[in-house]
Amino acid sequence: MNKLLIVAIASTFSLVAEYSFAGGDAATGKQKSAACAACHGADGNSVAPDFPRIAGQQPDYILHSLSAYKSGSRKDPVMGAMAANLSKQDMEDLAAYFSSQNGLIVKY
Repeated sequence: MNKLLIVAIASTFSLVAEYSFAGGDAATGKQKSAACAACHGADGNSVAPDFPRIAGQQPDYILHSLSAYKSGSRKDPVMGAMAANLSKQDMEDLAAYFSSQNGLIVKY
């Protein structure tokens, strides 16, 4: 019984965590992701070891990272330039798109 309760709680938490990021639209993010594809791959699964795989990453992590590149608190000349002109909505849409892709965290 305890195992069943733990599984139910974990499943509920997983669903809440996945859908609590309501600010972005994945379909719009896909349209905005063309510039990202050169390094991170079309769906965020980069094949180059120099570029991180961002598919399946948590949306809040992607949003935080893009915001940090934009503000300059996280330093990288390429990502800083890429994020410089992104609006908050752009970043939320990109986060929604890349987090919805299978990659780092496989979605079932």
